Amino acid sequence: MFKLFLILFAFLSFSNFANETGTLTVDRVITDKLALAFPNDQNIKAKSSDFMLLNCVTMSNELGERWAVVTIINNANGGRMLEHEHLMALFADGTRTTPSTFKVSFEGQEIQSMTISFGENKFPILSITTESK
Repeated sequence: MFKLFLILFAFLSFSNFANETGTLTVDRVITDKLALAFPNDQNIKAKSSDFMLLNCVTMSNELGERWAVVTIINNANGGRMLEHEHLMALFADGTRTTPSTFKVSFEGQEIQSMTISFGENKFPILSITTESK
């Protein structure tokens, strides 16, 4: 009976630990008032588009996964396809990267919110940008 209790306790402890490390928590709401001046010698930036980032909430977990909920508007009058290259994240170590591959269709002037992954990084996301035409 004691062995069964011990095995059950170990299993429950492991599953609680696994859930805690993989659960996303909100890091911050990103505002456009944040002034950052990391060097960008290679001129890394998002692909130019008709999309504009309206707001963003970054999230992470203890595994180092970096996610963001972004709200984006298609400023064009016609339909456009938002792709991962249209967004760029700046991390706290000054590196920049696009999110994982995705494509989302937008109608003209449409606003959409979506959750996107920026992979794993030990540094938090400080900002996410788009590049207007």
